Parts: sequence; structure tokens; C-alpha cells
Amino acid sequence: MSPALPAAACTDADSPMSCRPGCGACCIAPSITSPIPGMPDGKPAGVPCIQLDADLRCRLFGLPARPVFCGGLQPSREMCGDDATHAIRWLTQLEAATRPA
Repeated sequence: MSPALPAAACTDADSPMSCRPGCGACCIAPSITSPIPGMPDGKPAGVPCIQLDADLRCRLFGLPARPVFCGGLQPSREMCGDDATHAIRWLTQLEAATRPA
């Protein structure tokens, strides 16, 4: 899934979308099956990651301990929409659609 360009978040049409402050949807909605510092078995869908801080920012961003899954999940207009509610809903639907049978 390649990131779509944002409609309103950027003034330059070639700029990638950035994470929305105060969202945290990517750290809450999806399950993560790889170990996370403080969550050795990963985390289930819908549970906030232990590395999500009070400002809804990842404490592991840019660090080698950050799970590969997290680094691969990039913000996009399709996923993030206009607010965190949209992002949670979209990621929850993606989680359900990609859950092993």
C-alpha cells in the first residue's frame, strides 16, 4: 500500500504526509506480532502500545528497537483521513481484512 498524497496537509503536492499530532491511531488500532520493548509478545489490535507517550507519539520513533511493522506503516490521506477517528476506523478494517483465518 503506497502512501497517497494529502489533500490539505501539505502545500507542496510532492510532499509526503506527516503524522497528525495527537492521533496515535497507528499505535493503537493494529496488532503487532513482533516484540516491542515492554511488550515482549507484541500487542493485540485496539490496545495502545506501551511505547505511546502522553502526547500520542512513539517513544521508539527513529530507534532500532522500533518494530519493522511500525516503520512500514506510513501516513497517507486514505488511511489518516481528516481525523484520528477515521484513522482508527480504517486501520481496524484493515486489521480485520488481513487477519489470518
